[in-house]
Amino acid sequence: MPSAPDPDALKQFSFTVWTYKMGEQVSLLIHLGDRLGLYRALHGAGPLTSHEVADRAGLDERFVREWLLGQAAARLLERHDDGRFELTEVQAAVLADEEGSLSFSLGAFRGGTSPEAIDALVESFRTGRGITYEQQGPAAAAGLARMTGPWSRLALTSVILPALDGVVAKLEAGATVVDIGCGGGVTATTIAQAFPNSRCIGYDPSSIAIDMARERAAAAGLDNATFVDATAVELPAGTAADLVLCFDCLHDMPRPDQALAAIRSALADDGTVLIKDIRSTGDFERDRRNPLLAMFYGFSVTSCLQSACSEPGGMGLGTLGLYPERMEELVTAAGFASFTRHEFEDAANLYYEARIA
Repeated sequence: MPSAPDPDALKQFSFTVWTYKMGEQVSLLIHLGDRLGLYRALHGAGPLTSHEVADRAGLDERFVREWLLGQAAARLLERHDDGRFELTEVQAAVLADEEGSLSFSLGAFRGGTSPEAIDALVESFRTGRGITYEQQGPAAAAGLARMTGPWSRLALTSVILPALDGVVAKLEAGATVVDIGCGGGVTATTIAQAFPNSRCIGYDPSSIAIDMARERAAAAGLDNATFVDATAVELPAGTAADLVLCFDCLHDMPRPDQALAAIRSALADDGTVLIKDIRSTGDFERDRRNPLLAMFYGFSVTSCLQSACSEPGGMGLGTLGLYPERMEELVTAAGFASFTRHEFEDAANLYYEARIA
């Protein structure tokens, strides 16, 4: 007969497993708080009663009270001794301040996965064929736009682009910018607004994302930002782009090698490619030091690897597959002569600059 497991070890492991279920439930509450405007109702208001929060959000008090208690239990907001609730400045930077905080995180909380989507994930394990971003639906496109938005709006033009030799001067004078994997258009419209003399063209294979990008550009009154429903491989040779951006997308592509070759053919002789991709080392034990590593693998199985395996012959890199050495191999093989790694204090991503000469 097998021996019984150690009772203390069993309790500890059971607790570990149930903390992930708690995370699932708390994630849903975070999504509801975002969707219902509860964090915005709390933002900057100081301590509030559940009735005051409900009134500010236009919601039912009893449900709001339960949500507030759940958020306090999760240590996502403060509950004072008098029973009032408060969203602190630090908490608001992550949960409420979408326009002004690099730490805003709610784009990742999309309300869970539908049974149909889960069935599609199950099938991918059986067939080895993943689902595209288009098939992942509007929530995926909208969520990605919100996840990448803070760094594009708040750091791209002030910190990142100035670190690239001569790029800002070109943009000010009037440059051609290509945004590969443009998603909802946050990056392209940010550059188009900051540098009105430049022309920005976004490419994405998701028609859902392209529609969002066009709506974003129209709402901002931009006539120098256009968007094309196409893959990176379809980027026309001879475009003579002065700047090509590949943000959070190369590892998602079935053939990033072909994408980089197409980018090389479309780049001006003195042009610059700026790539942003997930921070990883290629060594699982080293990557394990990242306390969020399991979440990254979750993103990979359910989204990034799905897209990377959505076509026959896909390289299947997944979320963590483009570590610096692998990235340099791909960039060099595509015909680029220089490869530079940049650090911008982005905890989740690394940045790479590539040039033809």
